[in-house]
Amino acid sequence: MEIKDLKQVVIRFSGDSGDGMQLAGNIFSTVSATVGNDISTFPDYPADIRAPQGSLTGVSGFQVHIGEDKVYTPGDECDVLVAMNAAALKTQYRYAKKGACIIIDTDSFGPKDLEKAEFKTEDYLGEMGIDRDFVIAAPITQMVKDCLADSGMDNKAILKCRNMFALGLVCWLFNRDLSIAENFLREKFSKKPDIAENNIKVIHAGYDFGHNTHSSVGNTYRIESKNKVKGRYMDITGNKATAYGLIAAAEKAGLKLYLGSYPITPATDILHELSKHKSLGVTTVQCEDEIAGCSSAVGAAFAGALAATSTSGPGICLKSEAMNLAVIMELPLVVIDVQRGGPATGLPTKSEQTDLLQVLFGRNGESPMPVIAATSPVDCFDAAYNACKIALEHMTPVVLLTDGYVANGSGAFKLPDLSEYPAINPPYVPEEKLGQWTPYMRNDDGVRYWAVPGREGFTHILGGLEKDDKTGAISTNPENHDLMTRKRQQKIENIIVPDLEVLGDKEDADLLIVGFGGTFGHLHAAMDTLREEGRKVALAHLKYINPLPKNTAEVLKRYKKVVVAEQNMGQLAAFLRMKVDGFTPYQFNQVKGQPFNVAEISSFFRSVMNK
Repeated sequence: MEIKDLKQVVIRFSGDSGDGMQLAGNIFSTVSATVGNDISTFPDYPADIRAPQGSLTGVSGFQVHIGEDKVYTPGDECDVLVAMNAAALKTQYRYAKKGACIIIDTDSFGPKDLEKAEFKTEDYLGEMGIDRDFVIAAPITQMVKDCLADSGMDNKAILKCRNMFALGLVCWLFNRDLSIAENFLREKFSKKPDIAENNIKVIHAGYDFGHNTHSSVGNTYRIESKNKVKGRYMDITGNKATAYGLIAAAEKAGLKLYLGSYPITPATDILHELSKHKSLGVTTVQCEDEIAGCSSAVGAAFAGALAATSTSGPGICLKSEAMNLAVIMELPLVVIDVQRGGPATGLPTKSEQTDLLQVLFGRNGESPMPVIAATSPVDCFDAAYNACKIALEHMTPVVLLTDGYVANGSGAFKLPDLSEYPAINPPYVPEEKLGQWTPYMRNDDGVRYWAVPGREGFTHILGGLEKDDKTGAISTNPENHDLMTRKRQQKIENIIVPDLEVLGDKEDADLLIVGFGGTFGHLHAAMDTLREEGRKVALAHLKYINPLPKNTAEVLKRYKKVVVAEQNMGQLAAFLRMKVDGFTPYQFNQVKGQPFNVAEISSFFRSVMNK
């Protein structure tokens, strides 16, 4: 059979919540990243803890985009769809390209399965208009049972291995080396080696089935790697990259890392990951509620640690009082907001950008706070590191915005060399200030000196009441409050952030696309699509939102047409209109809980350019 070279491919694994599609997708992503492909992933799972088996609402999906060169999104539509049951085929086929390869487990398409998936006839392929020539139909469940008949596993445990058969079949289809998958499983199930070996046996069974029956729709495929910087790579999620960025910053600053947190989707994995690294000086506390998590982190910051707290939008509401305490005490604190669909409980497993104005202004009083937004799963490492650097060097709480798409998605991460990262130098109070120092004495940059408890002669008290600028004592003096408010604001404005970079046709674009955070890949892909059509398009993507880069106004006013695209009802556009005089952009706003569709936003950008 011919091996066809591809530049890129999109694969979507889908099945019941208990079918292990996230694990299968993660392993295939790891295999691809390890051999040097660029990847972008999108786990798409239901909010139900355990929906009824075989139901339409219980389908879990994992999409991965693999390329020989840079890929920016998980893809609008997939080239290969794995559907482990009837409900998965019914709900996920809409994400498949015309002529996509469909892999199904025929054992999960019985009369009851079809009824649960609301098929009207037994001809489910015909009912959906699927060409049988593009379907690889295999009795996966029965073959897995046969493969593990002598394993000693019970039927329920055997059925959990079906995902590995599908994974093996996909690995054969794309000529993947199974040794990487084997190593992944042996490490994941290191305490249960029998489970690891049985899963490995099933992966090989799936691979062999593909090889022996030539199960494809014409070819097998290979994706080479190009333009990769040499180094060690791993497949990393945004939440894990965030955790690693916090650890790296603590090590660079020579501090212990403390995380006070309360479990909340989709941020909990940061707490889980950091709890594994006590040997690196990390302390994690799962608190009784959100404000306790944040308040404990404020205490850790007062004690001299690099302090962080993690949550999602509902938790930001609950933490706001403690965040304001950090503002008035001028203590370093990193607040990680993994945005999800709202309001209220909203869409816990879905993604939005609807917390922007909340983290900018959602506190009582004048309480300025730097805000950084990570642009991709891999970028979460650098974003977390830089958030820590700003917090420690400017003695302020900092909000790091990610979102469900960025946090749960993954990319190929080159393991960094920490010596290449900038130093982190907290403004410790100098010894020569002994005898004259007061709690709100500042350095030349307007930053309050940090006196860590235990240093003789620097005993002090901080609290939530306004303090006198000179003495640090409680003050209700009107002029002093005005002065302290302005100093806190000026301290944030003094923070130097990189200039706003313009990509694409930056000199002569007819349209400038503006976005922030996790939409970067989709907006970049849309820009590339339009430029390939011969249109002049540029992209300015904001990573630093407060303070804005110094050249923001100049960039936004340089172009004839500007469109601000965001996954909310216009929060960034409103903030930019407030900050930049005369700025009147077009807007693309969508709040679906799903990433942008590149074809859809490209069409909107064309319509703006054609006006």
